[in-house]
Amino acid sequence: MSIEYGPSRQPLTVVAHRGASGHAPENTLVALDTAHELGAETVEVDVQRTEDDVLVLLHDTTLERTTNVEDVFPDRDPYSVSDFTMAEIRELDAGSWFDPSFEGERVPTFAEALDRMEALDLDLFLELKSPELHPGVEKEVAAEFDGREGWLESGSSRESRRLVVQSFDWESVRRSKDLLPSVPHALLGRVPESRISEFTWAQMINPNHTTIDSAYVERVHDAGLEIMPYTINERSRMDAVLKWRVDGFITDFPEVGLEAAAARREGSRPTVRIVKPPVSVFR
Repeated sequence: MSIEYGPSRQPLTVVAHRGASGHAPENTLVALDTAHELGAETVEVDVQRTEDDVLVLLHDTTLERTTNVEDVFPDRDPYSVSDFTMAEIRELDAGSWFDPSFEGERVPTFAEALDRMEALDLDLFLELKSPELHPGVEKEVAAEFDGREGWLESGSSRESRRLVVQSFDWESVRRSKDLLPSVPHALLGRVPESRISEFTWAQMINPNHTTIDSAYVERVHDAGLEIMPYTINERSRMDAVLKWRVDGFITDFPEVGLEAAAARREGSRPTVRIVKPPVSVFR
């Protein structure tokens, strides 16, 4: 089976999900390093707030899955991120759950992650995770970019966006857009076709790839918005979705995504295959 691509409307964006989370523990500095080593230019991370108002990179609203919190703090159930101070979160191991070779990896602050992205020249898709649990987080995120060069400009040196802010909470996205008007914003999830026209103040709709088809992609484009679905890890599915002329996609395996994007740009007919790379250690 082969897929023939039409000409691309613009450069494709391959976004490394939570860093290169297919190869390293998600939302950690080593995941950002690994994404860079694999050739990614754009990463996605999730931000939440601790009890003492520090922004940190964590996806889940509780700490059990990606840290050893139950061992370190056995009597703190339900282990909500917002119930722990930054000093307490510093005590947690955020790497061993993924692979023993990552033992000692810590939960980074948002500021630390931005420092690393700046050093690696990485662009960012920033997800405001469960903002209803962190009232005012949009203002705190916006404040973090004050004084940081380049993030609030219209694009990066690669002629692509430097920063995109997104969330499943569309009201939070709107609040962030009001605070950061120069920054592209995205609605996570599938916006019903009948409602797309309500959100033309945004720049993107980024749904789960299993919820869309070519007609939906066309409808989003007709409204003047971009579309970058998540989280696509199989090469065969990447090829199929790219045929619909999406503007990019989010993946745990950026090296596979970059290969698929290159094939589309070159107009080649790639062999459809499923790739599930083994865990790699980049230390």
